[in-house]
Amino acid sequence: MNATSYLTFTEEVREALQTGKPIVALETTIISHGMPYPQNIEMAKTVERIIRDNGAVPATIGIMNGKIKIGLNDEELEAFASNGHVEKVSRRDFPQLLASGQIGATTVAATMIGAALAGIRVFATGGIGGVHRDGETTMDVSADLTELAQTDVAVVCAGVKSILDIGRTLEYLETHGVPVVGYKTDEFPSFYSRESGFGVDFRIDTPEEAAVMLRTKWALGLKGGAVIANPVPEASAQKHSEMEDVIGQALREANERSITGKKVTPFLLGRIKELTGGSSLETNIALVYHNAEVAAKIAVALHAEA
Repeated sequence: MNATSYLTFTEEVREALQTGKPIVALETTIISHGMPYPQNIEMAKTVERIIRDNGAVPATIGIMNGKIKIGLNDEELEAFASNGHVEKVSRRDFPQLLASGQIGATTVAATMIGAALAGIRVFATGGIGGVHRDGETTMDVSADLTELAQTDVAVVCAGVKSILDIGRTLEYLETHGVPVVGYKTDEFPSFYSRESGFGVDFRIDTPEEAAVMLRTKWALGLKGGAVIANPVPEASAQKHSEMEDVIGQALREANERSITGKKVTPFLLGRIKELTGGSSLETNIALVYHNAEVAAKIAVALHAEA
């Protein structure tokens, strides 16, 4: 068996691949581990609609019944949203999840792998993983970063999750040659906020500019993806200084409870939601919708460049 034998497609995605329509990949971890029910299923369906409305085809990726599903139907989306026992899947987890037939929600890294296997070059998410705060002692570095260094998929996101060490994350991406591009911004966004105090490698202002840059990168044989950093819309953004205080409190509580590994991010996101009275969840949803729109436009432009 080869890798593609593990892939299955919805009819919509299969037809898009056969006819050369632009496609945008979507992850399932944000559904299963990033938001509570029923906001997560409402978000997932709205994101797919936004992508269709902007001229592309959505391909939500997840693992079920020993297959990497490229595109999910309504029943499958509901399973990822409401099943409380969905495994979180990164690169290392593929063999076991596929072999065992378990249901697995793909992280940024895993979604990139699935997208690349299917021939999809653009992926919309909320925020990428990165180097955790205190990463110099814990060595907690997301596999999302190594995947960006080797897999040819552009990731449209609102920066890295602000619970992380943004400066060290950007240094890591620079070391591995991953372009960090600001979409209509000169400053790298920090997920909930439009600012972070860190710059981007360069700025682009249109989907067409993004498409030309990506096509040039890959034509040169420069392996790996790119981070398209797209700030949350101003109307939904949180104040950076206030969010830093909230995140600091949530991190202290995680340490006090000895929460580690893949349980850290879901705990922090849930606690931040509580500490902000639910406004952080509203911001999270708004930035995901914005990323879906921009990703669809870039996918359309990349298709036009072909």
